[in-house]
Amino acid sequence: SFPLRRCLACVQRPTQLRETHTTSAYAYPRIRRRSPPVDPDFGVYHRMTPTTLLARKPQPKEPSLTSIPAHILRPPYARTGTPPEWPTETPILTDAEIEQMREASLVARDALALGGSMVKPGVTTEEIDSEIHRFIVSRNGYPSCLNYMGFPRAICTSVNNVIAHGIPDTRQLVDGDFINIDVTVFKGGFHGDTSATFAAGSVDQKGLDLMRTTKEALEIAIQACGPGVPFSVIGQTIGALAASKGYTVSEELTGHGVGRDFHQNPLIYHHINDEPGVMLPGMA
Repeated sequence: SFPLRRCLACVQRPTQLRETHTTSAYAYPRIRRRSPPVDPDFGVYHRMTPTTLLARKPQPKEPSLTSIPAHILRPPYARTGTPPEWPTETPILTDAEIEQMREASLVARDALALGGSMVKPGVTTEEIDSEIHRFIVSRNGYPSCLNYMGFPRAICTSVNNVIAHGIPDTRQLVDGDFINIDVTVFKGGFHGDTSATFAAGSVDQKGLDLMRTTKEALEIAIQACGPGVPFSVIGQTIGALAASKGYTVSEELTGHGVGRDFHQNPLIYHHINDEPGVMLPGMA
């Protein structure tokens, strides 16, 4: 997902961090009826407040045949919620495997576009989740987030100051919100993972600037990738751009490899770092 966010991931004054949503995937966002004053340097937005910081997390629940028909291939964790151990090595995909992964990725791309088209004031993240769920199933895919470590929905929806992995709920989007939609699809034995941030109505200028910088960071980091390039170049590229714009980058989360497993090596740090390892053909 995008490396910059409106909370811990990307702020203009590191000593005045906004309230973080959660340090895990398990907290339900809820807006306060009267939001507390916010430093004007952060712009104008509705501040999400978690009901918990992991007091309870959803119990794993195998999807029903109504939710996921029997003919659709399920990932290994779909029944128990327990993901497999990460492989110690970074997998190298064959040409045939890359094509299989591309099929899953194309479904994820189209599902993300569908979700983005729904973003407007008055729509709930639960409604976006339901439509994307139906779309993925209609393309013979499994929504990878569903029951991963007990995650109860098909996608992640992170609004405003929610850094990542927000759980879709019944809150309606309001004018000025922005939302990251994170979609992963399992199809043909491979996961395709993507996300993007969308504006609901009229986002203020500081929010638009943040979104623009985030997208630019993604694009130049992709351009920096290639065989033999150190993994650390990604973080150096993003970190340099963020600093030039007066932002910082979260060190709480990382990027990751994807393929037969939802999460696998390599770990990709989005902040400036000197971690070892280089990119090789066939890595994903």
